[in-house]
Amino acid sequence: MARRKIVVAMMMHETNTFSPVPTPLASFRPLSGHAAIEEFRDTNTQIGGFLDVAKEANAEVVVPLAGGAHPSGYVEKAAYEDMCDAIVGAIRNGCDAAFLALHGAMVAEHFDDGEGELLRRIRAVAPRLPIALGLDFHSHMTAPMVEHATVVAGYRTYPHVDMAETGQRAGRTLLRALDGLVQPVMVWGSRPMMTSTLVHAPSRQPMKDIMDMAIAAEASGAVLNASVFGGFPHADIPHTSLSAVIVCDRNAEPGRALLDRLLGMAWDRRDAFLYSGAPLASQIAHARTLGDGPIVLVDHGDNTASGGTQDVMSVIEETMRQGLEDVAAGPICDPEAVKRIVEAGTAASVTLPLGGRIDMPQINLAGKPLTVTGRVTRITDGEFVVTGPMATGTRSRSAAASRSTWACSPTAASTRAASGTSSSSRASTFAPASSRSPGTSCSATATAAPAPTCGSSPTGTGASPFILSKPEPGQFGGRFYAILASGMASAF
Repeated sequence: MARRKIVVAMMMHETNTFSPVPTPLASFRPLSGHAAIEEFRDTNTQIGGFLDVAKEANAEVVVPLAGGAHPSGYVEKAAYEDMCDAIVGAIRNGCDAAFLALHGAMVAEHFDDGEGELLRRIRAVAPRLPIALGLDFHSHMTAPMVEHATVVAGYRTYPHVDMAETGQRAGRTLLRALDGLVQPVMVWGSRPMMTSTLVHAPSRQPMKDIMDMAIAAEASGAVLNASVFGGFPHADIPHTSLSAVIVCDRNAEPGRALLDRLLGMAWDRRDAFLYSGAPLASQIAHARTLGDGPIVLVDHGDNTASGGTQDVMSVIEETMRQGLEDVAAGPICDPEAVKRIVEAGTAASVTLPLGGRIDMPQINLAGKPLTVTGRVTRITDGEFVVTGPMATGTRSRSAAASRSTWACSPTAASTRAASGTSSSSRASTFAPASSRSPGTSCSATATAAPAPTCGSSPTGTGASPFILSKPEPGQFGGRFYAILASGMASAF
């Protein structure tokens, strides 16, 4: 049998239509050809999983584009067109199949359904091409996405630790179809629900039973693939919803029955998919009552993994006002502050306005810097390989980023800041930050690089741009508060 030629491509973005952070082509750090294969080979990413399957099949691989931007605002029209042209052009040149690592929540300046429009264009030049489509758990499913794909599979976890596995699931089903072993047919549906990302993780209720049912059906062979998508509520588009896609072999009836059960269970639990917060001051006060650390204050409202600017200082300001001690906070995106820190140099004491540089007119929020004092403890290049369970093996580079990590033990009378990490929207891999300095005075670790833009960090894999770890014994005293960004906090 002749060696198959497979086009493998990645075009990923989770668009927050309320975000003021722009998304030009540079945000995607696009690669192609051998460079793309070397970058993502053996990584826990969708495209890494697709490359694994192509290697198993001894296929010829063509990678016209491997690009991913972290969540931010609308994808610029020129960027979208350039990326689509690259993928469609490669397919037009001829291939036996396509493996597409997409997100499912891309919104361009001129298209609400970025993935559906790409697939429509592919079908225009290759009407019968077998296409395997991998999607994020936070996808907005649409009819064109299902109509123009052959196989669809989505992440089953959040945080997304099964990205490579998802590519493998979709790719292997498509290879079975190419070999004539199965004939995929798909059914899908949705419910008008904007489920909160704070409560819809598949590892816990109310989503757990629903996802477990889908996983069991696929594992038993009752269907080829079964995926449930929680959706991404930070997008003002018509098709925001909770959805599911079932891939069946020849007969769609088992899939329809499973689909009805999955969506029916979700709808019956719709109230449980809503998140109710509490005022910031009361959350910080509650954190003080929770005993020994680590106690994590998660600011979801200013998270770059959801399109935040990562420079809202309200949680840090309130933490300092209430006199919490042994605090590490971050990341914080502030290129101006990083520039001053780097100019001051290691061991320097610096007083400066931190964060609050970006206004958010879509939600009527003006930036408000917080004046802090800190000591510079380290200046680094910020480059490393991710070893955690999400996006394992991907490389962090700071070529388009400036980052600063702050750490201190603020008191009620102190003007010193908790720790943070300045992150950039234009890096192509992770920007983790762990506080590493003694907890008796403010400190900063800075990564110097060309001028960045705030809002999102690396790879476009959908991963969090930071990793906080438990401190070494005695590092921050007995308690440890981790403020992951700043703006809206919840203590648990």
